[in-house]
Amino acid sequence: MRKGKAADVESIADPQSPAIKRVFRKPGSFREGTTILVIIGLSIMMGILSPYFLTSANFRTMFMSFAINGMVVIAMTLALISGGIDLGVGSVMALVGVVVGTLFLNFHMNIWLASLVGLLLGLVIGTINGLFITKIGLSPFITTLGMMQVARGIANVVSQGMPLPLQSMPVEFKFIGRGIIGSTGIPFVIVLFLVVAVAFDFLSRRSTIIRKIYYVGSNEKAARFSGIDVNKVRMGVYMLVGVLAAFAGILSIARFNSATNTLAETVNMDAISAAVIGGASLNGGEGTIFGAVLGIALLALIQTSLNLLDVGPYWQSLVTGLVLLLAVSIDFLSHRKAR
Repeated sequence: MRKGKAADVESIADPQSPAIKRVFRKPGSFREGTTILVIIGLSIMMGILSPYFLTSANFRTMFMSFAINGMVVIAMTLALISGGIDLGVGSVMALVGVVVGTLFLNFHMNIWLASLVGLLLGLVIGTINGLFITKIGLSPFITTLGMMQVARGIANVVSQGMPLPLQSMPVEFKFIGRGIIGSTGIPFVIVLFLVVAVAFDFLSRRSTIIRKIYYVGSNEKAARFSGIDVNKVRMGVYMLVGVLAAFAGILSIARFNSATNTLAETVNMDAISAAVIGGASLNGGEGTIFGAVLGIALLALIQTSLNLLDVGPYWQSLVTGLVLLLAVSIDFLSHRKAR
């Protein structure tokens, strides 16, 4: 047994070892390429079916939509890579939006300071999730499922079930959610999302800190033997997820000029679908930020296409559910074949 443990330590400590190469192989590359082809094919088809698809207004609306949710997708991807999951990201978005809106509207707090409070709230929620998972030993599924209910419940209580009108927010704040950069016609929120996505994609490929998340998700036991503080890594992941979800909630109120307790009710499933479509595995240890961005882009394209084709909301939910089942099935079958 000791000999096996020593082998695990040696293999995961050596960057050129088969274990490390297996962690950083590119299982999502094929899926990323396939996703790109699907996006191109669906875009061509929609360009033929709808005269409103290939318009700047349609693309602007579509990109702004997935730019905000994309922050959550990045967070979900990191959680899945670590071998966990976070079902409470949508509720955190709603809670942070309601708290920031309440502080601004009812307590006349500076909106930027209120947003800082919102980010700290996201950090606290992520820390609580991390403590329950690492110290008490609850599963990420159960922990974040409970937090989903708690956060949504607090949002309901704070808002009293009523939307908060925030049209009086400063123009500078509104700009981060709906502003256009000069005469380019490019929304600022899209550029902001791309900067965040590129930064995390670069870090996931180059940073030793992010690399530890892959180690933990790929083989927790070997990661422990190699000297990695698994609990510390997982704690950091859920703290980061909480902050990114809070940031998405702040961007949402800047975009919509209001805060509501019903915000982002389906974003959890959308984020999981996008991450898995892009190559993340529910088993942990695999996934890329680039793939996740492609996944959320495809989901936004599907949603926009259904709207332009005048498909009813119930049928849209059905299609979204089928996409999730397909993505999860592909992930499951690929790993069963690998075994």
